[in-house]
Amino acid sequence: MRLLPRVYYDVSVKKQKGQVFKCSSCGRQEPKWLGRCPECGEWNTFTEAVAERGRAAEDLPQSFPLSSVDPMEGSRLGSGIRELDLVLGGGIMRRQAVLVGGEPGIGKSTLLLQIAALAETKGRVLYVSGEESAGQIRMRADRMGLDAAGTGRIEIFCSGKLAGIEKVLDAVKPVLVMIDSVQTLQTDEAGPVPGTVNQMKFCSFELVSWVKEHDAVLFLAAHVTKEGIISGPRTLEHMVDTVLYFEGASSAGDGDNRFLRAVKNRFGSVDETGIFTMGEKGLKAVDDTSLLFLVRREGALPAGVATAAVLEGSRTILVEIQALTVPAKGAMSRVFSDKIDSGRVSRVAAVLEKHLGLRLSDQDLYVNVSGGMRIQDVGVELALAFAVYSARTGLPLPAGTAIAGELSLTGEIRPVRRLSGRVKTARNMGFSSFLAPLSEALQAEDPEPASGAQVTADKSAGDIRAAIRAVFGKIAAANEKNT
Repeated sequence: MRLLPRVYYDVSVKKQKGQVFKCSSCGRQEPKWLGRCPECGEWNTFTEAVAERGRAAEDLPQSFPLSSVDPMEGSRLGSGIRELDLVLGGGIMRRQAVLVGGEPGIGKSTLLLQIAALAETKGRVLYVSGEESAGQIRMRADRMGLDAAGTGRIEIFCSGKLAGIEKVLDAVKPVLVMIDSVQTLQTDEAGPVPGTVNQMKFCSFELVSWVKEHDAVLFLAAHVTKEGIISGPRTLEHMVDTVLYFEGASSAGDGDNRFLRAVKNRFGSVDETGIFTMGEKGLKAVDDTSLLFLVRREGALPAGVATAAVLEGSRTILVEIQALTVPAKGAMSRVFSDKIDSGRVSRVAAVLEKHLGLRLSDQDLYVNVSGGMRIQDVGVELALAFAVYSARTGLPLPAGTAIAGELSLTGEIRPVRRLSGRVKTARNMGFSSFLAPLSEALQAEDPEPASGAQVTADKSAGDIRAAIRAVFGKIAAANEKNT
């Protein structure tokens, strides 16, 4: 039997000359196959393609000097809503992508519809809704009394299909694009189920890329989880330029007050807070915050109440801090505070117990802010200490007294930013006395130097013990000895 020679065949496909691998997601080309695209981060998207030959020199990427850029490219577009412009840093930037998160029913759709109708532009606006019908949107616009000229330029598209949205975008070429909401977006390329992580990432990336290429602005509404953070991947927040959180006066959002805060802003500060009230006509900016956060009373204040002058971005707001102490119901005392960080409340209580001998370790502490505003400014600590001290001792603060200062663990009262502006705001609102840190020489930044006006604090103290005695006098000293 004759043996035939064994022949081996190479069944692998060899890469021919001029052949490359191209990413089907972003178009990046590589000389060899890669499992993950280094440009867009997608997996298994490289396919064989023929390299382009004879490309003109002008098609190659080219840099250009910064001095040749038109400064008008950085101009802003007015949203028509003063508080929103304040939070965004002065208005809406071209090619900006904004993510607006909030609880269900807080008013995200209302905010987007008002922006679409009131934005200071003659261009067209595309409102995409995957949650409501066109009839429901029209009914809401009529109820809010939006200007017919503004609503006439709004195009409505009620679908969450990305393919349909992109076709409408190419046909309408809008200046503003509203997506309500990002959780309803869906494309077959990212799977059959809407609302998944891949769906939100893929669809959001495509929409952000479209507005960047067409000099438009994108607003994305997003739901939040029970922890209060935007639902979905955190990469969604990295894709956009600005992340806004829309909050209510309480965790359930059943109050009329609304607060708009920025946690990320590439074109402005994150310190500003937009303040609104929700009514039948939609969201309305609050002009006088004193009517919102202060309780007007006749006569003496009740025990456990103090007025704090705090900073919210570029403006001073006077808020009423309310405290209550009751005997602890268990073996350990607890702190109940959602508008001021509970850790800060515990720290202030520990300072009072250490330096004043005020026993609070066996007390449950309840702290509230009138109007439901969340306070982060360190200048609230001294007013918080007075509210807790007043609640525990039953001594009410003198009427017409405003307080600002940071409280250290050693009992010292530290200076706070823009103290002169806080005092001036308190004076304008009718407060006759202001307690401030002793270490600051307080002089107002008078906008009219020719007037020579100065604003000074009536009372000052270097530590918490001196501050308590300055406000309560001999009664506090006697109470210290008996406690």
